[in-house]
Formats: sequence, structure tokens, C-alpha cells
Amino acid sequence: MELFTIAHAIAVIGAGLAAAGGAIGIGMIGAKALDAIARQPEEKKDIRTNMILMAALIEGLAFFSAIIAILVIFMK
Repeated sequence: MELFTIAHAIAVIGAGLAAAGGAIGIGMIGAKALDAIARQPEEKKDIRTNMILMAALIEGLAFFSAIIAILVIFMK
């Protein structure tokens, strides 16, 4: 196999792992936030704000990783 083809395969795998990791992370944040709201309903607003902030940071990291992988795929 050519080195260029191997790099493409690794980049595609990396993009998939970045998407899967982001989805798992956001799912865990949502589950923990719902658990926290169930335990402390009066803190719902603060918990929701922190949940959205952390989900945005994780989504940004996953997006950045996917963009890097796509750049590797399309570079010559």
C-alpha cells in the first residue's frame, strides 16, 4: 500500500473517532446534568448553563479534530 493511501485511511478513522468521542461526551454530560437536576431542582438554571457550555466545548474539539482529518485527506 502506498503511504498516501495509508494516511487517508488513518485520517478517515480519526474523523470517525472524533465524531464518536464528541457524541459520547455530550451524551454523558446530558445524563449527568439530568441526574444533577433531579437531585437539586432549585439549581436547574446553573446546571443547564454549565451543561450547554461544556457541550459546546466538546463539540468544538470534535469539530476541530474532524477538520484536521479532512485537511489530511484533501492535501496532496
